[in-house]
Amino acid sequence: MRPPWVASMGYIVEFELPLWFQVTSLVVLSAVLIVDLMLAVWRPHVPSNTESALWVSFYVALAVIFGGLMFLFSGPQYGAEFLAGWVTEYSLSIDNLFVFVLILSAFAVPRKFQQQILMIGILLAIVFRGIFILLGAALIASFSWIFYVFGAFLVVVGVQQFFSGRGDDVQRGNKLTTFLSKRLDVVNEWDGLKLRIVVDGKKVFTPVLVVLIALGTADVIFAVDSIPAIYGITESPFIVFTANVFALMGLRQLYFLLGHLIDKLAYLHFGIAFILTFIGLKMVSHALHENDLPFINGGEHVLWAPDIGTWTSLGVIVAAMTVAVVASVITLRAERAKASSTR
Repeated sequence: MRPPWVASMGYIVEFELPLWFQVTSLVVLSAVLIVDLMLAVWRPHVPSNTESALWVSFYVALAVIFGGLMFLFSGPQYGAEFLAGWVTEYSLSIDNLFVFVLILSAFAVPRKFQQQILMIGILLAIVFRGIFILLGAALIASFSWIFYVFGAFLVVVGVQQFFSGRGDDVQRGNKLTTFLSKRLDVVNEWDGLKLRIVVDGKKVFTPVLVVLIALGTADVIFAVDSIPAIYGITESPFIVFTANVFALMGLRQLYFLLGHLIDKLAYLHFGIAFILTFIGLKMVSHALHENDLPFINGGEHVLWAPDIGTWTSLGVIVAAMTVAVVASVITLRAERAKASSTR
């Protein structure tokens, strides 16, 4: 039986994503997320490295299998767009994880509560990204020039990332939580995941409230960065959403597996900065290639502007992250070897 994207004469034709495939995928993803949430709530514990590695491997394998199904049922174009989008969002999610590590450390969240807090943070990220996905789809459908705006924005964010990493995002989050802490009765006392408790006959807020606000703020900032980035790879809201969900699934386990190493990967933010800048330039180039703005080239397409393909984008993204991670690991090992030799 031929896949639906192969015509009878042997030519590849372009098909929309089958509705049944989209609905089934969303149902299965929802079920997986619900099970993951229940496990985090019912079995609060600090997972071992082995347990975390198995869960991360499971979610990565699930994403690869889903990509394979996209190739089979929807064609190579959609399959490639999903893989490129997933790798991009996974890279940005690792950067998101770095900020989560800083937030949980700054508020001294007890390790036994970190699973639940992280799960709530991930669910908030999915909600915020879903909102921005719908907004992005509406803007793209209404304004062809929005790719210029998205592209320029990503270039600015990428250049900023080269010089400051995520320090600026953390500072913005800290200012908000400090502002709220001064105006709310917040005690430095944990009682599970309760937002309010009674202390000396008075109702007060626990640190859970401030931590959730900090995570929510970080999620909004990352949604603003990541959604324009993936729309530079695909214009399908379904692919954008599923790539984001797959990138966020397993992030909680990845925190326990690599959380203590994230801030030691010295060149990671350079790789992410390069990816954001590359996709930004790709979007601007695509906008020029499809241009219809009268004040640019008389409203005609700028044919010399390259329209970078999905496979090229995937190769560049994977190469950038590989170089960044390998360089960071080499530097980390050299620093450890130097420290051992001086003892």
